[in-house]
Amino acid sequence: MTRLIVAAGGGGDAVAAAMLDAALHGDDDQAVILTYAWDRLLVDPIPGPRGAHNFTELKPITPAVRAVPADARPIPPAGSTLPRLAAELPHTFALLDPHHGAEGVMRQLEELVSHLKPQSIDLLDVGGDILARGDEPTLKSPLADALTLAACCQVDAPMRLLVAGPGLDGELPIDDLRGVLGPLVHTFTAKDTEPVSSVLEWHPSEATAMLTATARGVRGTCEVRDASLPVPLTDEGPTVHQVDLDEALGRNELARAVVTTTTLDEVETHSREICGYSEIDYERNKAAWLKDRPPTDLVPKTVLAELEQFEAHARSRGVTHTTFRHITEALNLNGTHRQDLRELLINSRPEQYDAPLWRITTQPE
Repeated sequence: MTRLIVAAGGGGDAVAAAMLDAALHGDDDQAVILTYAWDRLLVDPIPGPRGAHNFTELKPITPAVRAVPADARPIPPAGSTLPRLAAELPHTFALLDPHHGAEGVMRQLEELVSHLKPQSIDLLDVGGDILARGDEPTLKSPLADALTLAACCQVDAPMRLLVAGPGLDGELPIDDLRGVLGPLVHTFTAKDTEPVSSVLEWHPSEATAMLTATARGVRGTCEVRDASLPVPLTDEGPTVHQVDLDEALGRNELARAVVTTTTLDEVETHSREICGYSEIDYERNKAAWLKDRPPTDLVPKTVLAELEQFEAHARSRGVTHTTFRHITEALNLNGTHRQDLRELLINSRPEQYDAPLWRITTQPE
């Protein structure tokens, strides 16, 4: 008997799943975490999610499901954080492959449930965009969550939908979510973040970084993404709520539309029709733009001077914190520079590191 956690959007949701499992169950048998390999362009230069064919050394769990062990490798030029997660965390990470649509994801889930006979199944989303209707102006990345929700609702097994850090993904305001959130399952503490603290020193997820920061007591307004979205860091940030699965499906028009899809292309088509866009199209356009940009060098003196200008503008907008991903993009640096930038900033101004976020000082020091 084991536990199965489905990371609704992949990436940071998988890290949050590991943190929640450790918080609720300690060192009991570790959960299997089913997750997308979708790390966005900072890590993976190829738009969209990766499938099993994009990796070497995957281990079969069932005919349709592969585990991503520490020695797995994405086939260049693809990139993925999953092998490193597998190396640093004790959980089993299974690859959720969306290329056969909701029917394919449902088949993977059914095989896992039959094979593992899990004592519990949780569908976890950080932020709450899995509860989007599809027409919200702040919604940016509904596809992965809607596809996962559509598949999970068709699996004949008891399952909880959990939303961690409501509002922290910058997609839906917390005021839009409060009426849907059900019972409080857990409130993360600073101690709960310890199992994933080393991961968040390198993992690019912004929502899970903010989830962890709020668990450690950080409060304020965090600016994220290339669109400079302001996200409030409040006492609601470290909470985890259960949500009625059927109610979520009833709200999510895109999830209902993709229930019978058999290809990722079909899912994208529905996303364009209902939401007005596909986030993979956005990645395609951004990847083409990045490809045409001349290579940049990280020059410490120049970067620190530009950082001061960025911070001055951020202060004027009422921003108290930001992510290293956002700083990287705001300073027009390549994603490959993110870790070097992080080290430069922390070494230069350690007092501004509110791990894993960067604190914007109230006035120049």
